Amino acid sequence: MSDPLLERWLEDVVATPGLTSLDSVSDAQQVLLDDALRATPFVEAIGGPVIDVGSGGGSPGLPLAVALPGLAFTLLEAERRKARFLERASESLANVEVVWGRAEEHATDAYAVALAKALAKPPVAAELCLPLVRQGGVVILWLGETARRDAVARAAAQVGGRLEDDVDGLVLLRKVSPTPAGFPRRPGIARKRPLA
Repeated sequence: MSDPLLERWLEDVVATPGLTSLDSVSDAQQVLLDDALRATPFVEAIGGPVIDVGSGGGSPGLPLAVALPGLAFTLLEAERRKARFLERASESLANVEVVWGRAEEHATDAYAVALAKALAKPPVAAELCLPLVRQGGVVILWLGETARRDAVARAAAQVGGRLEDDVDGLVLLRKVSPTPAGFPRRPGIARKRPLA
């Protein structure tokens, strides 16, 4: 890694309480930076604008914004303290906007790509992200080996999406129809009563 902004960002993420359980920059680089950058070819092929839902400490949105400076990125974070951290971390990036808010309240189908890494259980992440992308757009979820793809596919289908691809744990959900009325549900409902 040779980008000074990303080096400083990783150091700050590790040093700031409550942003990650990782305690070394080398671990953070692997989990927060290298893993995020695996999505670069997909995001680049689809284009922007891009929204990182539940951005937390900034992964995957911040590394991808640095890698793809020609695309506009929104880092959406519900926790004010984390949103302030993101504002400081991205202040020199002209292609990044930080929004303090929840996916349920930010619902707009203006984005080409929505990203979610460790946002919520996969069916919940699908429900929160698909309403944010326009028809034909894509949600990219980072899923572990044990995550049930069938549950993600069922949840996606209920909000206008289809599971299109699964490449080494990067699952792409294509929005194939408009989000039905009633979605997104009120804040907190998706987590309490997941679709799948």
